[in-house]
Amino acid sequence: MKQFSFLLCITLLFLAGCSAEGSKEETKDGKVKIEYWHVNAETQGGKTVKELVNDFNKQSDDVYVQAKYNPDMYKGLIQNMMSEAAGGRTPDVVQIGWSFKNYYKDNFEYTSPEEIINQSFPEDKKFIKEKFDDKVLKIAQDENGEQLGLPYSVSSPVMFINKDILRKAHLDANGPKTWEEVQNYAKKIKETTNQYGIFIQEPADSWAQQAIVDSNGGNIVKDGKASFANQEGIEAYQMMQDMVNNKSALHTNDEQGQQSFINGEVGMLFTTNAKQKHIKDNATFDVEAIEIPSWKGKEKAVPAGGAMLGITSDTKEEQEASWKFMKYLYKVENVAKWTKGTGYVPPRNDVVDNPKGLKAYVEENKMMRPAINQMSDVVPWAAFPGNSGLEAEQQLIDMRDKILGEDADVKETMEATQNRINQELD
Repeated sequence: MKQFSFLLCITLLFLAGCSAEGSKEETKDGKVKIEYWHVNAETQGGKTVKELVNDFNKQSDDVYVQAKYNPDMYKGLIQNMMSEAAGGRTPDVVQIGWSFKNYYKDNFEYTSPEEIINQSFPEDKKFIKEKFDDKVLKIAQDENGEQLGLPYSVSSPVMFINKDILRKAHLDANGPKTWEEVQNYAKKIKETTNQYGIFIQEPADSWAQQAIVDSNGGNIVKDGKASFANQEGIEAYQMMQDMVNNKSALHTNDEQGQQSFINGEVGMLFTTNAKQKHIKDNATFDVEAIEIPSWKGKEKAVPAGGAMLGITSDTKEEQEASWKFMKYLYKVENVAKWTKGTGYVPPRNDVVDNPKGLKAYVEENKMMRPAINQMSDVVPWAAFPGNSGLEAEQQLIDMRDKILGEDADVKETMEATQNRINQELD
């Protein structure tokens, strides 16, 4: 079990005391009560979270789960965890975004699933190795190979295309294959239809922008340092700024951008495949998902989006209850339900081709195929080391907003941001 960072512990001592194990919380009927913190809004799996939690509670004789939604995605959840920790409180099962796994490791007290299994569930000793591929498990490990949590929400960026708009603009309705083609498509759509060509997602993270930088041969983090202000990174952000400036790309908040695509006002949407169900259910035009574009002459890089499930329970009873809930979520039929409700790629290795899982669904649902097909190109979502991860991610968001919203000089803004982050990392 990892300990709180020194600074956080000092805060706890001042506000609440760095307390030892607390007492477990129970419901009136004697069930161990645990909290499940997630980031899934109604448009991105929130309904499925409620369904899975309700189904678990109905069948469980000794555990009751209370779900809590955290706005502002994984950054917001981490910030809320810090606030709770300052008051001596902790959730039990938490969704930790890949870019914050180092921050989670260094700043919060957690217990690895393997440790709980070894102590209390000998019958599950082979569960992790048998149900998850090594490559998938690795994205939830630290640099020493410790399993911090288990992969749960595994996503990749895809391009959703409005094939009706593409046809109206006299473009290939199968969509662009390179980022150079994306620029041409977006410009042609604007010129012929007076609609926006593309919206590249802009939530409270810079994951989509990392995908574009990585595919151009750049890196957000290299050897523990920010390294995005190189030729490849600058070229990627310059492309995005140019499209915003010539009005072929929409620059707005993420919710409005997604809704504009669903309303038929934008030709292409570059975002997580986890939004495919919401798009499919609400779009009234011919919509399709295609794989992430590459840069001409370069191999694509697909940063793994989504989150792992971690356990931050205080007591042994709550830790055991947390594993029981997690194991329930990882049942084949429940992973399939999660995928159908969100679009996330199944983390288990025996779900896609399983008749009890997603075999029929994947065969019928073409919008799932791009995300599954490009899993062989998956790379880790950039995670800054140490205690500066939260601030570093915010600086990347601020950099994106200055470049796209304020027409700031791309090279100067990126270099200044990189220098600030590296000074904080030193």
